[in-house]
Amino acid sequence: MGSNPLVQFDPGLFVWTILTFVVLLVLLAKFAWKPLLAALEAREKVIAGAVDDARKAKEELERVQQDAARLLGDARREAESIISRSRTDSDRFREELRQQATAEAQAITRNAQSQIQHETARAIQQIRSEAVDLSLAIASKILRRTVTVDDQQRLLDETISQLEKH
Repeated sequence: MGSNPLVQFDPGLFVWTILTFVVLLVLLAKFAWKPLLAALEAREKVIAGAVDDARKAKEELERVQQDAARLLGDARREAESIISRSRTDSDRFREELRQQATAEAQAITRNAQSQIQHETARAIQQIRSEAVDLSLAIASKILRRTVTVDDQQRLLDETISQLEKH
């Protein structure tokens, strides 16, 4: 059987194979591993930066959400305050209108009472005057003489005093 040269042990080939492997390893380490590790390190820094940026963005978003929630709460409280003030102003305005209407009604009532008293007094005075005139006319016919102005005044005063007593 023939011997296969790949299976046979040859120390020279073994040394050359190891030497080639070591040279290849050194070349790979110098030209391939260092740039590869530098690229991996740069990528790691980019990823770390992106993670840091994402964390900062998340914190900023949380801060903005908290600010928005605070502003919304402030706006709600302000709206409630405005509504409350509006209700208070409305109640006060309604009360002022009610008081004004009451005052106007009282003024109208006092005015009407004053007019009634005035008209009553005027009517009584007119009735008294007509009663005196009628009395004088009757007295003139009974006495068959003309009553003088002095007689009229005296009779008028007597009649008024008698009417006031009754």
